[in-house]
Amino acid sequence: MPRSVNAVASRRRRKKMMKHAKGFFGRRKNVWTVAKNAVEKAWQYAYRDRKNNKRNFRRLWITRINAGARLHGMSYSQFMGGVHEQGIELNRKVLADLAMNHPEAFAAIVKKVKK
Repeated sequence: MPRSVNAVASRRRRKKMMKHAKGFFGRRKNVWTVAKNAVEKAWQYAYRDRKNNKRNFRRLWITRINAGARLHGMSYSQFMGGVHEQGIELNRKVLADLAMNHPEAFAAIVKKVKK
């Protein structure tokens, strides 16, 4: 009895992977083994960088809050300590946005924290 291979499923699987490789440069877009390796590596980078992205944004927010607090004569740690003492439940993302785009609102928070 001849060997039976499920060509339909194999082709579908390869087409799906090649679709993910669309837009890659050179052989990475049209040679099966190269494209498969490139797509798998891209998925590894995407997984890792979803975690790194969170870290990077937190660092950015802390930098912005620190800059805003120092304009009012406070360090970041003093400011955040005061925010928690006063029971102000704003996260770093919101505080950073206020420091950047609404300095008068941020100044009001600093004023409350300084008391």
